[in-house]
Amino acid sequence: MDSLAKSVIALACVFSAALLGTIFRKLIPDVYQASESKDVVRLVMGLVVTTVAIALGLLVGSAKSFFDTQNTEMAQLAANYVVLDRMLAQYGPEANDARAALRTFLSNQLAARNQQLGSNKMFSDIKSGATVGVGIMDKIRGLSPKDDDQKFLRQQCLNLDVQLSQMRWLMYEQNRIPFPSFLLVTLIGWLIVLFASFGIFAPRNPLVLAGFLVSAAAVCGAILLILQMYSPQRGLIRVSDAPLRAAMEQLGR
Repeated sequence: MDSLAKSVIALACVFSAALLGTIFRKLIPDVYQASESKDVVRLVMGLVVTTVAIALGLLVGSAKSFFDTQNTEMAQLAANYVVLDRMLAQYGPEANDARAALRTFLSNQLAARNQQLGSNKMFSDIKSGATVGVGIMDKIRGLSPKDDDQKFLRQQCLNLDVQLSQMRWLMYEQNRIPFPSFLLVTLIGWLIVLFASFGIFAPRNPLVLAGFLVSAAAVCGAILLILQMYSPQRGLIRVSDAPLRAAMEQLGR
C-alpha cells in the first residue's frame, strides 16, 4: 500500500471518529455533559494534542533530514561520475571505451528512473539482481599503464568506481527501510481518540463538520508528507535527478 492510500485511510478513520462522536453525543446522559466533565475531558485531550503535535513535529523533522540526506547523496553520486570521467580522460585515449561505458551506464540509469513517474526504477538493476557497473570496472582493470602517472590514475579510477557502487547500494538500502507500521498505527489511534472527543461535545451542524474535515485533512496531510519524504525515490515528493542530468552533460567532454 502506497503512502497516498495510507493517508486517505487515515483521513477516513479520523473524520469518521469525529462523526461518530457527534452521533454518540445524543446517547450520553446529561449529567455527563456538565461543564465540569467537559473541562476535565478538555484538559486530558490537551495532553493528547501536545503529544500528537510533538510526535508529528519530530517525525516531519526526521523525514526532512532523511530526504536531505538522499539529496546530498544524489549530488555526491553525480560528482563522482564527473570526476571519474575526467580521470579517465587524463589517462589517455586508451580509456575511451571505459568513458563510453560510463556514459552509457549513467544514461541507462536516468532512463530507468524516468521510465514511469512515481516509480522506483532508479535501482531496477540492483533489484533484479544484476551486477552493477561491472562493465566499467572490467574496462578500467583492463588498462595497461605505461608510466607511474597512468598507474596512479588507473588506481584512482578503480577507487572512484567502487565509491559509485557503494553509493548506489547505500541509497538503495536506505530506500528499502520501511516506515514503522506500529508508529503509524499509534499516531492514527491518537488522532481518532482526539477527534472523537471533539465530536462528543460539539454541536452537529455543517460548519462544525466542515471544520472537522479540514482539520483532519491538515493532520493527515502531515502524515502524507512524512511518508512521502521517507520514500524519496518514488511518489509525489522525489529527489531531483538534476545533478545526474548535469553530470550527463559533462561526460565525454
